[in-house]
Amino acid sequence: MKFETRELPARKRIAMVAHDHKKDDIIEWAYFNRDMLAKHELFATGTTGRLLEEKLDRPVRKLMSGPLGGDQQIGAMISNGEIDMLIFFWDPMEAQPHDTDIKALLRLAAVWNIPMATDRSTADFLLTSPLMQHKYECKVPDYSTYLKRTIPH
Repeated sequence: MKFETRELPARKRIAMVAHDHKKDDIIEWAYFNRDMLAKHELFATGTTGRLLEEKLDRPVRKLMSGPLGGDQQIGAMISNGEIDMLIFFWDPMEAQPHDTDIKALLRLAAVWNIPMATDRSTADFLLTSPLMQHKYECKVPDYSTYLKRTIPH
């Protein structure tokens, strides 16, 4: 497979999502990392965005609630190259009514090869990486062959 490169800027566009039982955890994590997060642009779904904005005392671009389309909005932004990183504190112990949207969002982060954390430890490693402070050349599969494929009728 061929690859293309996409530059992730030094100032990352970070999408933040948390299920209801993980909201306190992501808010606590974000507050602990507020100085680092202040260097980047933040996006979040629904209530998570409101809570982050209040706790961090900084603007967060708020999208719709996850079950109402926010996960899909972030997925579209990832596909369009408008999100550079995904922090998604999901609850693996509780079924969600929008599980298919969640799987689609996680899949898109993998398809477009953006850094993604689904738990606090991984988020800590991502945020403290020296790569967070610099531009990064991200390798993305060249999907042109897939897009040009012929489908038999």
